[in-house]
Amino acid sequence: MNTFNFPAAVWRAFLKGCALVGLAILSCASAHAQTESVSLGQGRYFTQPKGSDKSPPPGPYRSGQMLERAVPTNQWYSSLVFKSPPEALFAHPLSVKPTQRGFELAHPQKQIVPTPRLDVEVHYPHANPLVFQPTHFKTTRFTLDKASDWAIDIASGEDGNSLKATVAHGSPLVSFKLTQGHVDLLLPAEASAKVGTDSRVLRVNSIGQFFAVFGPTGAQWSSLSAGQWRLELPEGKKYFSAMVLPDASDETLAELSPHAYVFINDTRVEWQYDEQNSKVTTSFKAITETMEGSERRPLLGLYPHHWHRNDAVLAQTRKAVPSIRGMIRLLPAAEFRTERKFTGLLPFWPGVDAGDKKALLEEVMSADLRQARSMLLPMGEGPYWQGKGLQRLTQMMAVFEQQGNTAGRDRLLALVKGRMAQWLSGESRKTYFHYDRNLGTVVSYPEEYFSVQQMNDHHFHYGYWIRAAAEIAMRDPEWAQPSAWGGMIDLLIKDIATQERGRRDFPFLRNFDAYESHSWASGVSLGPDGNNQESSSEAINAWVGLILWGELKGDRALRDLGIWLYTSEIEAIQHYWFDLYKLVFPKEYKNVEVSMLFGGKYAHNTWWTDEPRQIHGINLLPITTASLYLGRDREFILRNLEAMDKETEIFKSRGKRADPPDIWGDIFLKYRSLAQPREALAQWQRWGSVEFGETRTHTLHWLLTLNDRGPPLLEVTADTPYYGVFRNDAGKTTYWVYNFSNQARTVQFSDGQTLVAEPQRLSELKK
Repeated sequence: MNTFNFPAAVWRAFLKGCALVGLAILSCASAHAQTESVSLGQGRYFTQPKGSDKSPPPGPYRSGQMLERAVPTNQWYSSLVFKSPPEALFAHPLSVKPTQRGFELAHPQKQIVPTPRLDVEVHYPHANPLVFQPTHFKTTRFTLDKASDWAIDIASGEDGNSLKATVAHGSPLVSFKLTQGHVDLLLPAEASAKVGTDSRVLRVNSIGQFFAVFGPTGAQWSSLSAGQWRLELPEGKKYFSAMVLPDASDETLAELSPHAYVFINDTRVEWQYDEQNSKVTTSFKAITETMEGSERRPLLGLYPHHWHRNDAVLAQTRKAVPSIRGMIRLLPAAEFRTERKFTGLLPFWPGVDAGDKKALLEEVMSADLRQARSMLLPMGEGPYWQGKGLQRLTQMMAVFEQQGNTAGRDRLLALVKGRMAQWLSGESRKTYFHYDRNLGTVVSYPEEYFSVQQMNDHHFHYGYWIRAAAEIAMRDPEWAQPSAWGGMIDLLIKDIATQERGRRDFPFLRNFDAYESHSWASGVSLGPDGNNQESSSEAINAWVGLILWGELKGDRALRDLGIWLYTSEIEAIQHYWFDLYKLVFPKEYKNVEVSMLFGGKYAHNTWWTDEPRQIHGINLLPITTASLYLGRDREFILRNLEAMDKETEIFKSRGKRADPPDIWGDIFLKYRSLAQPREALAQWQRWGSVEFGETRTHTLHWLLTLNDRGPPLLEVTADTPYYGVFRNDAGKTTYWVYNFSNQARTVQFSDGQTLVAEPQRLSELKK
């Protein structure tokens, strides 16, 4: 993968003149331009916002190595970087919160909260914490001192003294190191504590929750009052740890205690795509330091998406702790791995024989082509709505191409290229991109949805641009060259998915949580419920863009990264948004899915409306040929749609109405067709509503295709990334392969079928 790096020396040189940096030659057109804009081929970004446009937030609460890195926004711990004191950080099963009175540690418990929608939300708030206070200094300023792939160090203190806490995703354990002194422990109301048979260990019973606090050999516990204990730490051993326990038994404590002295220093996630077997392997490894004792294995906490259907780790996890994400299984090991099937994707589907609907399809295509220019920006003025407009036209463009209407295809391609150039060239007074060196990010203006001031939704916004750019590049490879527009697209990719760690220009995988295996949308995470993501499907759309762009540019590392992100996010969606395996949602939760996932809350709502159709649809759109994962469980599709209809009746009983009544009807028909293709096509209305990222052309082509070929058969894989298998009610199976290469190749499917895929085209086999 190409790099884009701005060392301090290069920046100093750039401000004095012109420099060669990163992706391409960064040219300075004039003395005036050298401090304002940087050219990438035919594109250009600006080094400062224009006029009254706001800059991204500074991210001031960092220390140590984090001062030398781009700021890690959009993570579960990002509140720590942007707010003092920060909001609670949800690491699961624990939550932590540095405060003026000390370092808080809690095990959030379930709360069921009724809503005006006559359903409930599920909250796991940070409450009833244990509070750790250094005795020789105060915890004043709190900073992110270190961050690895799923663990962080939080530093607090004054006058050169510090308390550092290491918090890891999934871990039941937080480890602490002090520069000097001892530590006091403040207990929640109604909690009790006692020293165990091991005098280093304090056992805490906090309203039915069980903790243990582990001091080093030679430490001494003493009770200062009913709710306060002191741990006196010997010289040279200024460390301790605190753990939430699965239960209060002596056996559990004895089993887990040795791991309490194995501290995590670093964490790393590695991924590999096995094309031959269509398999994605993720390896998780912790680098540790044993403070005392002979145990060398840390205690890792595995989420359901780690241990479900993973017999190798299940056999090693005898204990578990409840959390908002289901049971966190405790694994005594420094590493583990997961293997998941990659179910393939296609850039588009072939032309369809519309039968008695041929004239209708042609009429719809003709009408959409006439309105194409107005479809480019149906709402808003910024990068999100522009991105949706670009992708809706490229999706429609593929239908025109495959139906043999090359004149219409070329007209749509020209429209998309023209609008891309308007933004990417930097020549518009209103629409432009800005690279912010202080934070390490590319932002775009006009700002939408706080994408600049709060760093929200970059993967949603830029995902549409990258996917549309890949569609252009398939038809015009020169357009994607660095000397043309490719450098600007690479820049957007680096903003959301830089693969290298520790860089100054962009953070590692800005939006993606490598351990929880899904993205976060909020950049600064300023709410009490932790970070959040609403539209998981728009995250998927971004990763598809990476796959296609990487393939077209010959960047195998980028392609494989996209496949890993795509496969991982789908697995998380099936668990935490849809709960397909019944391992996550509590029995009190009344909805079939979650539309807004937080670190400490599940909500069935949206940020802009509580209208049910949009609540259900936000985790479906945009439905493209890469959305077949939504068809993994056909019974769930029907339950989801039935629930939406029932919620709509409740919505009406509250005196509310959807406007229009069939809002996003095209999205739900495409979704239904993954389970019931004939019924979906029969329900399509010529003048039904159209979601602003969709077209009637693309919807009708989708419905006609699945009506003929049947729903996806996701059980069958192939030894290429670009395939799809479908089976209709008559039992006829269709195999499709797109071959990006210049040579024909034989593709092997896992059910024994083979297909000779012709170069640079979609090939088909019917059985």
